[in-house]
Amino acid sequence: MNDEPQPPQATFATARSRPTPSTREWIGLAIVTAGALALASQFWQFVRSDPVVWNALLGGSVAALATALGTLPVVFSQKLPERLQDTLFGFGAGVMLAACAFSLIIPGLDAAKNIGVFGGGSWAAGGVIGAAILLGGVVLMVMDRVLPHEHFIKGREGQLAKQLRRTWLFVFAIALHNVPEGLAIGVGYAGNNGLRADALATGIAIQDVPEGLVVAVALLAAGYKRWFAVLIGMASGLVEPLGAMLGAAVVGHSALLLPWGLGFAAGAMLFVISHEIIPESHRKGHEAFATSGLMLGFVLMMLLDTALG
Repeated sequence: MNDEPQPPQATFATARSRPTPSTREWIGLAIVTAGALALASQFWQFVRSDPVVWNALLGGSVAALATALGTLPVVFSQKLPERLQDTLFGFGAGVMLAACAFSLIIPGLDAAKNIGVFGGGSWAAGGVIGAAILLGGVVLMVMDRVLPHEHFIKGREGQLAKQLRRTWLFVFAIALHNVPEGLAIGVGYAGNNGLRADALATGIAIQDVPEGLVVAVALLAAGYKRWFAVLIGMASGLVEPLGAMLGAAVVGHSALLLPWGLGFAAGAMLFVISHEIIPESHRKGHEAFATSGLMLGFVLMMLLDTALG
């Protein structure tokens, strides 16, 4: 019987059995990386050369920074009274409602008339914007049905919700809230003068501050660690500059798409307001505070838009 230890050949064989990248694979990885960097450089040059897309990026970035700013109180305190939370929900809904009316729908009607869609009359312009609003709502409704996500109060929705961790369900819910805001900022810069577009971006950024706070507090209350809640709350705003650039790039290069883009962004925001924000703010019995916040937010955004526009 041989009790001597086995020679190290087995260890060497195990180590050699592990696949190591070949020279060809390293070259392929280098080519893909170089291509990605080249595309990123081209995209950056396109953004810098197009003032509409560049302004949309800046406006979306301000909104993202406002969302990140709103999460900072969670670093020092984890308590947010439910009454205040519902008031902030209502305030955000009011800002978005006024933005829909004064920054998206009214400029969309004017653009449809000026372009002369279907004859350029008031009925034709109203029909185009109405159809675009409905289209934006339908697209968000489909996303709401298909994408798995979790509401802070209602719970899980979506076809695959049971198969995903709650973390990613929250992320999808946050993205659903912020995509229409980013699109609205981008389309706003493509379809409005600088002051009115700045007013729209400012109003959305203002309501993003409490939204970031509410997101971080909700994640903290759901059992996540403080640092994770803050990071996810900050990251939730990153979709807004991307959506803003997309909206500005698509709509800004086609006058015919402008009224459709403005109406689509308005419809998407209206869906989020009615389907998400208002029901969340009225679910805990603080309807009066939520409605007061909505009216204050609406008036503030109306003043920003009419005074600056």
